[in-house]
Amino acid sequence: MKPGIEARSAARRKSLEKKVTLKTIASHLGLTPGTVSAALNNSAAARSIPEHTKQRILTAARELNYRPNFFARSLRLQRTFTIGVIAEEIGDAYGSMIISGIEQHLRQQNFFFLTVIHRHDKKLLQTYSQMLQARGVEGFITVDTSISDQPALPTVAVAGHQNVPGVTNIVLDHKRAAQLALTHLRELGHEEIAFIKGQRFSSDSEVRWAAITDVAKELGISVRPELTVQIESTDSTPAVGYPVGKELLARKRPFTAVFAYNDITAIGAIWAFREAGLRVPEDISVVGFDDIPGAEFSNPPLTTVRQPLLRMGQIAAQTVIARIEERGVYAPEIAIEPEFVVRESTAPARSSVTAHSIPALQSVAK
Repeated sequence: MKPGIEARSAARRKSLEKKVTLKTIASHLGLTPGTVSAALNNSAAARSIPEHTKQRILTAARELNYRPNFFARSLRLQRTFTIGVIAEEIGDAYGSMIISGIEQHLRQQNFFFLTVIHRHDKKLLQTYSQMLQARGVEGFITVDTSISDQPALPTVAVAGHQNVPGVTNIVLDHKRAAQLALTHLRELGHEEIAFIKGQRFSSDSEVRWAAITDVAKELGISVRPELTVQIESTDSTPAVGYPVGKELLARKRPFTAVFAYNDITAIGAIWAFREAGLRVPEDISVVGFDDIPGAEFSNPPLTTVRQPLLRMGQIAAQTVIARIEERGVYAPEIAIEPEFVVRESTAPARSSVTAHSIPALQSVAK
């Protein structure tokens, strides 16, 4: 085929692809454009369309290589179908899992999203919120972000704890999470338990710590200042847990178990314990929080409180769309139940726990 003919052929194919519209699909199936539009957009009107008809429409759209013109759709409906996602960080295991859930649901509903990262800078948070509004987002989803002022748009806050008008908080039942973790350690015979508190800027830190101290009191477990350390680092890798693990050992107070603020901290602390010659779980049991993908493959596999992070992101996306489209009843809070996953980082406590009974602690105590 000559170059000129090839060019005309390619142009003709491109032209034919452009002509695949809702009317094209409707004519192909013998349906009305409105029916096709409702099925492809999964609108409220689609509920009255038989399931086999919906499948015929979706199949035809794929076979005809139908590509919806979202720009035209936005102009026609005076909507952008765009959500603003405001997160503290995007590369950490916690945030990435939630954002993945958000993306999955928004994609299914033909919504886009724009993501900004504020790293707990209040000025940056305000600037980014205004920028997203200027770009026409219809609602916000925040992740690990403290909101104190009523937003201008429908907002869903994952790990939001402040009661702000117009905001739906998606929260884990932290008291239940603390009960699961501390009961597990208590049943294994652990009494000398160390605690690693979350960073002060993390939106879950205060609520989680209050739940832990309440449950510990109910179970008769002592929360001792000398066995409690605070995460100060902003690192989002297991390296965040290494210095707090070292700090616990440096305090020269024997302990048989650690309940860490999150999984990455727990994994980092295990590095510090092993470096000191301690074995996990034979000498020290370790419990994490979140059940990030790496928890199952840490060494040893980590016992942890599971947050359904992917599902939380999906619920956030579903909720914000419902809020935007004024479907359902506004709920200020959606509670999520935790699960407890027992793996190989916890074991029964030693019968006698002193600095002299564990050689590594004995050397640290000198």
